[in-house]
Amino acid sequence: MIVSLAAAVALSSGLNSSSGLEPFDASSWGASEDPTNSSAEPAVRTVPSAPGASSPGVQDVSPWDVALCVTGTLISCENALVIAVLFYTPTLRAPMFVLIGSLAVADLLAGLGLILNFVFTYLVDSSVEFVTLMSVGLLISAFSASVLNILAITVDRYLSLYNALTYHTERTVTFTYVMVALVWASCLTLGLLPVLGWNCFKDESACSVCRPVTKSNAVALAVAFLLVFALMMQLYLQICKIAFRHAQQIAVQHQFIAISTTKGVSTLSAILCAFGACWLPFAMYSIVADSTYPAVYTYATVLPATCCSVINPIVYAFRNPDIQKSLWMACCGCVPSFSLRPRTSSDV
Repeated sequence: MIVSLAAAVALSSGLNSSSGLEPFDASSWGASEDPTNSSAEPAVRTVPSAPGASSPGVQDVSPWDVALCVTGTLISCENALVIAVLFYTPTLRAPMFVLIGSLAVADLLAGLGLILNFVFTYLVDSSVEFVTLMSVGLLISAFSASVLNILAITVDRYLSLYNALTYHTERTVTFTYVMVALVWASCLTLGLLPVLGWNCFKDESACSVCRPVTKSNAVALAVAFLLVFALMMQLYLQICKIAFRHAQQIAVQHQFIAISTTKGVSTLSAILCAFGACWLPFAMYSIVADSTYPAVYTYATVLPATCCSVINPIVYAFRNPDIQKSLWMACCGCVPSFSLRPRTSSDV
């Protein structure tokens, strides 16, 4: 998926600094520093460096890469908390919590991928192709799984409204696990493609804005993301229609207008707009740009895309009353004084 290309750009961001040794100058040795004189004390010779020159063998750290690493750390901490709550709370095993957990695992891997990417770029020899390919593969798999899990949650919400009477059945649980398995199988396959030869190491002119992904592959992934986004928009539109229809039926029976439905539709719109604002700029830029474009433009579209994984735990996990209750129990050993209404997967 194009979504997973977002963090892979950091691999091509390092600025290699050149280093060299000055030729030996015999005149720089003092009389007491004659190298042929074995009785003389060892002398230390300092090689002068030009003012403002960087230390030999040390890369200049890009502020953009630091920002991506910090973002990855925040993503990892948030989603590790979500996974811990879901794992240690036996009551959170409904299909929607399975999907939320799968999304948290994907975002956790994405955050760890951003951190490892920074380490590989500045602390490890990133010129080794295997290191680059493994880092890119991890990021592709993680961010692809993140977006596809969001799509799966949208499908689950739609089905919970469309098939409200038969939603809470064993068939729904089986369908949920099948969805999760398909999501991860497809994303792992995408992550292996660069390792299996779908890269531009042999032809640098074919590179996209995210080396070593080729331009043609980047365009294909961007188009696939746009199709996923269009499907999400259609599903959310159907969810709004069903919600308004239910609200009208309730209003007729109880002689009042369901204001909460309007609030829910507004929340859905905000979620969809935030998702689009994070990913659409990078998707469109990946279609029109290539490796010759300035890296600053790539960073400017990549950073918002990675921030989507920062927002996901807040939108899909921390807003859920059941998860909030578990967090209160874990943090202070008590339940909050305000009442928490039980939610279903159709709630937003």
